[in-house]
Amino acid sequence: MSPLKRRQENRGLPARWTWKNGSVYYIVPPACKAQWDGKTWFRLGGTLQEAYRTWADRGVAPEKPTTIGELLDRYLLDTVPGKAPKTQTENKRHLATLRAVFGAMALEDLEPQHVYQYAAKRGKATAAKREIEVLSHAFTKAVEWGLIAAHPFKGEVRISGAAPRTRYVEDWELEEALSLPPTRKVGSVRMVQAYLRLKLLTGLRQRDLLLLTVSDCREDGIHVTPSKTKASTGKRVIYEWSPELRAAVESAKDARPALSPYLFCQLDGKCFVRSDGTAGNWNNIWQHFMTRVLKETAVSERFTEHDLRAKVGSDAESLERARQLLAHSDARMTARVYRRKPERIKPAGAA
Repeated sequence: MSPLKRRQENRGLPARWTWKNGSVYYIVPPACKAQWDGKTWFRLGGTLQEAYRTWADRGVAPEKPTTIGELLDRYLLDTVPGKAPKTQTENKRHLATLRAVFGAMALEDLEPQHVYQYAAKRGKATAAKREIEVLSHAFTKAVEWGLIAAHPFKGEVRISGAAPRTRYVEDWELEEALSLPPTRKVGSVRMVQAYLRLKLLTGLRQRDLLLLTVSDCREDGIHVTPSKTKASTGKRVIYEWSPELRAAVESAKDARPALSPYLFCQLDGKCFVRSDGTAGNWNNIWQHFMTRVLKETAVSERFTEHDLRAKVGSDAESLERARQLLAHSDARMTARVYRRKPERIKPAGAA
């Protein structure tokens, strides 16, 4: 008999975990009730983060996984909580998709051709690549935990994601977007325009810009720890003041709809970035802004925040300068994804 389907909100949770009345509960196996205060339903916490902490604090010895589904459960409990909030959210979604396909397979039965078959049937190239990266890391952890002797497909599978975007945002397009008339003194249009100016001056990622606070703006510049720097280094960068950077910060302060410690805030003054690392409300504001840009200006092709980061990288005078601005640890990523201008080459013999 096939296992019962899990409700939508429980997909991605470890086995026997479930949402109930706004909290995460563990459905205790009858033989283990003594370990869980004699309870059949044990409340782990009101959030996933709290549930993971409770599970870890109780020191529950995990059973040795024999199936890929059980391995993914252990990976979800042991490894995912140590990642950045948004990465945790993405990993949970990837794990739910992987579990539906590989969950019942024995650990030792997975072979490289199964991974290629999965990628072919998945259809979405980038999604498949991200999911297989998570599966691969789970098997790397399985080797570390002594569950298997060797990784079943490391170095043997090459999955390509979608080709990098090539959209280059022209200067005149930015001028059009920045000239869009706001309907209110404070609010979304002025806030997005201030955000655009800061992004073009710093190249910061969305999360880093939305987390900027007034206290980050110090005497010597804007202090930022880029969100994708390696956790082991936590390297902080300082964007030194220029007249343009000061003006952009002041315009961001003036455009806020409420008094807030953040340079960009919601109507209640709270940060746009949620506890899970997503920023849905900000994305809605951005989409509404872009809809107006396409409707009311000469811009005919939508551009994304990523395209703006790529413009910063493309307009930099050198690859190294682009890498520095975009806070990349490896220039290869900068060159492959963020340098979108055609390379200009003088013909042979030209001075």
